[in-house]
Amino acid sequence: MTMNARNIPYYLASAITVLAAVAAQSAQAQNSTTATSVQPMFSVGPKFQQTTGEAIYRSLCQGCHMPQGEGAKGAGTYPSLARNKNLEAGGYAVYLVVNGQRGMPPFGEMMTDDQVAEVVNYVRTHFGNNFTDEVTTADVKQVRR
Repeated sequence: MTMNARNIPYYLASAITVLAAVAAQSAQAQNSTTATSVQPMFSVGPKFQQTTGEAIYRSLCQGCHMPQGEGAKGAGTYPSLARNKNLEAGGYAVYLVVNGQRGMPPFGEMMTDDQVAEVVNYVRTHFGNNFTDEVTTADVKQVRR
């Protein structure tokens, strides 16, 4: 993707996402009193390295959607993922992660089908959500078409 006026909102949203994720991860690390395995804060190259839904959420999503999925308002509006009935349809969440929407940048080119399925399944089964029908890599492939 080349830099032009049309792409500036995408780059700004991506930069804000990364900065918010770094701030949230730093705050979480300062509050942590137990030793845990640490996933890389930044990925090498254009793809994310984290493989579990939780690791992807913690290093990427929580910067905007907050550690408990409660969402936030401030410079923008980041919807709550907690007890979110929109997540009942797994395809909806897959579409948003792959393609983005409004202020949320598309992460499809930066994530594998497995990673998208992992993070969507994590969000759909945490934060008061109990949608147990799993999203599969085949579901993600369908959205990418």
